[in-house]
Amino acid sequence: MLLLFLTLSFAPSLLADEGQHHEELSAEQLGTVHFPASCAASVQKPFERGVALLHSFWYEEAEKAFQQIAKDDPKCAMAHWGIAVSLWHQLWDHPKAGTVAQGLAEVKKAKSLHPKTERERDYIKAMSTFYDHSNTVDHHARAVAYSAAMEKLYQRNPGDREAAAFYGLSLLASEPENDSSFANRRKAVEVLEKVFAQEPNHPGVAHYIIHSCDKPQLAELGLPAARRYAQIAPAAPHALHMPSHIFARVGLWQDDIDSNVASIAATRKTAAMHMGGEAHQFHAMDFLVYAYLQSGHDAEAQHVIEETKTMPRMKSDKYGEYDAHAYVLAQFPAMYELELHHWTEAAALMPVAGSDKGTEAITYWARSIGAVRSGNLVQARKDLEEMDGIHRSLVADKKTFEAKLVDK
Repeated sequence: MLLLFLTLSFAPSLLADEGQHHEELSAEQLGTVHFPASCAASVQKPFERGVALLHSFWYEEAEKAFQQIAKDDPKCAMAHWGIAVSLWHQLWDHPKAGTVAQGLAEVKKAKSLHPKTERERDYIKAMSTFYDHSNTVDHHARAVAYSAAMEKLYQRNPGDREAAAFYGLSLLASEPENDSSFANRRKAVEVLEKVFAQEPNHPGVAHYIIHSCDKPQLAELGLPAARRYAQIAPAAPHALHMPSHIFARVGLWQDDIDSNVASIAATRKTAAMHMGGEAHQFHAMDFLVYAYLQSGHDAEAQHVIEETKTMPRMKSDKYGEYDAHAYVLAQFPAMYELELHHWTEAAALMPVAGSDKGTEAITYWARSIGAVRSGNLVQARKDLEEMDGIHRSLVADKKTFEAKLVDK
């Protein structure tokens, strides 16, 4: 009922804003960005809105914004830089070959327009280090090269807050796997907190501090940014959700719940305005169900689980081709039964029809734990064998990321 109430409470503003699109979102809704570009004066504000959209990972809408700028000012090299940035979801996924080719084409187009300032040339050159040589250099090495280029840009332009923000993000995107020292994260916090003190309304700075501190050992450092980010960019569903990454780490369950209820309502509002990203609510629901369970709101958690069963599949630039709906249909019941120690019920869970192998593994994982706790070792072995088979299949299909998740 709470989710329904929050969604309905948005109805008056939704009717008022029915014709609104992202180009009309103001600094009060997306945060403060100052990014001068040597393009037509008429596209300067839309350009900064596009950058603000990038900073809240609203990639689909950012790409649309920069495409429109390129149409309105065909000589604007930085519009093509913006498109290239929007195609690489740095903390979410590895772009496929077709997307990399598209990004490289945008970088080449930006260069061909002969950007007028050295600063702009440096931004474009930095982005080219990621998209170039994708056939011979792996993703992580190109992310490291991009971060090194952004560090140089940041050092050459110490007053450029955008350079600091994008450099901080690049440190997270290029973090070595399983680095227990958190060296990149700590460096990012050091860079970003200086800007946060100067510009407390910058969406990217607050956002990237939260991501930097999204580890139990660092979470307390992220609380000030978590308290601010939703206020900075209240129109962005991801900005309303992200503080919950910190709240969950430190056990602030009601704050976690409030963040995700607001994010889900905002996602539904913007989806109704045809602004995309509707599947983001599944990610917020994941955090919401967990927070409900940790705070003893079992009935509310069950309500969300039942609601997801009636929801359609949704496309999201966060998940790409991955079926987020199938994921929640598997993940939420598994989480619910295991957290409440319903071992028999966990052992009886069945894979979601039509789901991919990685999603099936969630169910077999929950079943195996439920079976062991119920004393059914025969079933537990069978479920673990299913997981082993899924892992081998994912490795054979070169789905490295999914295979690693199953292996954990």
